[in-house]
Amino acid sequence: MYLKNYHVDFQNPKPTMQNIKIFQIDTFTDKLFSGNPAAVCILEQWLPENLMHSIANENNLAETAFIVPIGKDFEIRWFTPTTEVDLCGHATLASAFVLFNLLGYTESTIRFHAPRSGWLSVIKIEDMLYLDFPTDDLELIDGMQYTIAYCIGIAPTAVYKGKTDYIAIIDNENELKNIQPNLTEISKLNARGLIVTSKGDRVDFVSRFFAPQSGINEDPVTGSAHTSLLPIWAKKLEKTKFIAHQLSERGGQLICEFNNDRCLIGGKAKLYLTGVINLE
Repeated sequence: MYLKNYHVDFQNPKPTMQNIKIFQIDTFTDKLFSGNPAAVCILEQWLPENLMHSIANENNLAETAFIVPIGKDFEIRWFTPTTEVDLCGHATLASAFVLFNLLGYTESTIRFHAPRSGWLSVIKIEDMLYLDFPTDDLELIDGMQYTIAYCIGIAPTAVYKGKTDYIAIIDNENELKNIQPNLTEISKLNARGLIVTSKGDRVDFVSRFFAPQSGINEDPVTGSAHTSLLPIWAKKLEKTKFIAHQLSERGGQLICEFNNDRCLIGGKAKLYLTGVINLE
């Protein structure tokens, strides 16, 4: 069987509409209370959408992932406290960690199908998990420097627009650390959020991610943002393998590889919590 322990529950033989397995995982880290926490809910069939919104809001984490087995693969959807999103890296990494390490998935690669993003994979190599995601489609945007300067207090050297986010390039890591974001102005951007990035002092590149319009003022570590960052830094640094760091308060490290139309985004994860959601 691909999922040996799926029907072993803490108090119930299997998840139901009334009792749902939930895990909380710290991702892109090898120690608790750092990286990006995500909730993972194991379902046998999809819940009503309004109920998934309510669970994500109750969890009050940047993302809650819901997964449903389909044969040896899985369907996946991601919710912030306020909205469903097209793609989420850290909650996908958390979902794979649960399946590999807690529910006994026996293959080395897990395939997820997302309604808004298509097929995604997570590859396990020893204690590292690698997201295999499509590279973002980027467009260099002229005339946005002043708008972004209102958002972050610094005029960027370049601004790109991906499928879901704006990406602003600034001069150095120290400037990035000291940004005081104007969340009101950022929330006006027609995007999921704003990625701000610079060359790193001790790693290849660093970033921060602000998404108040998605219910996340600052995300601790954003795996999906690196599908936008990798093609930019591959061109700037003339290399394909990177160590990246997200400079949030919790922080997180990512091991990345740019493969043209695909990005490998690697990290570790730690289990924080297991439980059962009671909907009775």
